[in-house]
Amino acid sequence: MTEQNGTSRKLHYGLWIIQVILALIFLFAGSMKLIVPIEQMKGPVQLPGLFLRFIGVCEVLGGIGLVLPGLLRIRPGLTPLAAAGLVIIMIGATVTTILGGQAAIAILPFVVGVLSAVVAWGRWRVAPLSGKS
Repeated sequence: MTEQNGTSRKLHYGLWIIQVILALIFLFAGSMKLIVPIEQMKGPVQLPGLFLRFIGVCEVLGGIGLVLPGLLRIRPGLTPLAAAGLVIIMIGATVTTILGGQAAIAILPFVVGVLSAVVAWGRWRVAPLSGKS
Protein backbone atom coordinates (compact mmCIF):
# COMPACT_ATOMS: atom_id res chain seq x y z
CA MET A 1 0.00 0.00 0.00
CA THR A 2 2.89 2.38 0.74
CA GLU A 3 4.40 1.73 -2.70
CA GLN A 4 1.11 2.64 -4.36
CA ASN A 5 0.93 5.82 -2.26
CA GLY A 6 4.48 6.73 -3.30
CA THR A 7 3.68 6.20 -6.98
CA SER A 8 0.52 8.28 -6.66
CA ARG A 9 2.46 11.06 -4.96
CA LYS A 10 5.14 11.04 -7.68
CA LEU A 11 2.44 11.21 -10.35
CA HIS A 12 0.77 14.10 -8.52
CA TYR A 13 4.05 16.04 -8.33
CA GLY A 14 4.89 15.21 -11.92
CA LEU A 15 1.54 16.57 -13.07
CA TRP A 16 2.13 19.75 -11.07
CA ILE A 17 5.51 20.25 -12.73
CA ILE A 18 3.97 19.81 -16.19
CA GLN A 19 1.09 22.13 -15.27
CA VAL A 20 3.42 24.92 -14.13
CA ILE A 21 5.62 24.62 -17.22
CA LEU A 22 2.57 24.64 -19.51
CA ALA A 23 1.05 27.57 -17.61
CA LEU A 24 4.23 29.59 -18.14
CA ILE A 25 4.30 28.70 -21.85
CA PHE A 26 0.66 29.62 -22.39
CA LEU A 27 0.82 32.79 -20.30
CA PHE A 28 3.83 33.96 -22.33
CA ALA A 29 2.42 32.97 -25.73
CA GLY A 30 -1.03 34.36 -24.98
CA SER A 31 0.24 37.64 -23.59
CA MET A 32 2.44 38.10 -26.68
CA LYS A 33 -0.64 37.65 -28.88
CA LEU A 34 -2.35 40.37 -26.85
CA ILE A 35 0.58 42.82 -26.69
CA VAL A 36 2.33 42.55 -30.06
CA PRO A 37 0.78 44.60 -32.89
CA ILE A 38 -1.27 42.48 -35.27
CA GLU A 39 0.90 43.47 -38.24
CA GLN A 40 3.93 41.82 -36.60
CA MET A 41 2.08 38.54 -36.03
CA LYS A 42 1.72 37.74 -39.72
CA GLY A 43 2.94 34.24 -40.48
CA PRO A 44 2.92 31.88 -43.43
CA VAL A 45 -0.81 31.30 -42.88
CA GLN A 46 -2.75 34.56 -42.65
CA LEU A 47 -5.15 34.55 -39.71
CA PRO A 48 -7.48 37.44 -38.86
CA GLY A 49 -6.12 39.76 -36.17
CA LEU A 50 -9.18 39.43 -33.94
CA PHE A 51 -8.88 35.64 -34.12
CA LEU A 52 -5.25 35.87 -32.97
CA ARG A 53 -6.32 38.10 -30.07
CA PHE A 54 -9.06 35.59 -29.18
CA ILE A 55 -6.51 32.77 -29.17
CA GLY A 56 -4.30 34.92 -26.95
CA VAL A 57 -7.12 35.40 -24.44
CA CYS A 58 -7.85 31.65 -24.50
CA GLU A 59 -4.18 30.83 -23.91
CA VAL A 60 -3.89 33.23 -20.97
CA LEU A 61 -7.09 31.95 -19.39
CA GLY A 62 -6.04 28.35 -20.04
CA GLY A 63 -2.64 28.97 -18.46
CA ILE A 64 -4.33 30.42 -15.39
CA GLY A 65 -6.79 27.52 -15.34
CA LEU A 66 -3.96 24.98 -15.27
CA VAL A 67 -2.65 26.24 -11.93
CA LEU A 68 -5.00 28.54 -10.04
CA PRO A 69 -7.89 26.15 -9.25
CA GLY A 70 -5.46 23.62 -7.77
CA LEU A 71 -3.58 26.20 -5.75
CA LEU A 72 -6.71 27.79 -4.32
CA ARG A 73 -8.60 24.48 -4.12
CA ILE A 74 -11.62 26.22 -5.56
CA ARG A 75 -13.33 24.38 -8.44
CA PRO A 76 -10.33 22.11 -9.17
CA GLY A 77 -12.40 20.37 -11.84
CA LEU A 78 -11.63 23.37 -14.05
CA THR A 79 -8.00 22.27 -14.42
CA PRO A 80 -8.66 19.28 -16.71
CA LEU A 81 -11.16 21.38 -18.66
CA ALA A 82 -8.56 24.11 -19.18
CA ALA A 83 -6.04 21.48 -20.29
CA ALA A 84 -8.56 19.96 -22.72
CA GLY A 85 -9.28 23.38 -24.19
CA LEU A 86 -5.57 23.97 -24.66
CA VAL A 87 -5.30 20.62 -26.45
CA ILE A 88 -7.81 21.92 -29.00
CA ILE A 89 -5.80 25.11 -29.46
CA MET A 90 -2.60 23.10 -29.94
CA ILE A 91 -4.25 20.85 -32.53
CA GLY A 92 -5.10 24.00 -34.46
CA ALA A 93 -1.58 25.37 -34.00
CA THR A 94 -0.02 22.12 -35.22
CA VAL A 95 -2.24 21.93 -38.29
CA THR A 96 -1.71 25.63 -39.09
CA THR A 97 2.05 25.25 -38.78
CA ILE A 98 2.06 22.24 -41.10
CA LEU A 99 -0.19 24.02 -43.63
CA GLY A 100 2.23 26.95 -43.51
CA GLY A 101 4.95 24.65 -44.84
CA GLN A 102 6.85 24.37 -41.57
CA ALA A 103 6.31 20.70 -40.75
CA ALA A 104 9.56 20.43 -38.77
CA ILE A 105 8.55 23.30 -36.49
CA ALA A 106 5.11 21.72 -35.94
CA ILE A 107 6.71 19.37 -33.41
CA LEU A 108 6.65 22.12 -30.75
CA PRO A 109 2.88 22.72 -30.67
CA PHE A 110 2.38 18.96 -31.05
CA VAL A 111 4.46 18.23 -27.92
CA VAL A 112 2.75 21.02 -25.97
CA GLY A 113 -0.60 19.57 -27.02
CA VAL A 114 0.40 16.08 -25.91
CA LEU A 115 1.55 17.43 -22.53
CA SER A 116 -1.77 19.28 -22.19
CA ALA A 117 -3.59 16.02 -22.96
CA VAL A 118 -1.54 14.26 -20.28
CA VAL A 119 -2.59 16.90 -17.74
CA ALA A 120 -6.24 16.68 -18.81
CA TRP A 121 -6.25 12.88 -18.51
CA GLY A 122 -4.14 12.84 -15.34
CA ARG A 123 -6.24 15.41 -13.48
CA TRP A 124 -9.50 13.94 -14.67
CA ARG A 125 -8.93 10.24 -14.08
CA VAL A 126 -5.60 9.38 -12.49
CA ALA A 127 -4.80 12.04 -9.89
CA PRO A 128 -7.72 14.49 -9.61
CA LEU A 129 -7.24 17.57 -7.47
CA SER A 130 -9.43 17.84 -4.40
CA GLY A 131 -11.34 20.93 -3.35
CA LYS A 132 -11.59 22.55 0.05
CA SER A 133 -13.10 20.34 2.68
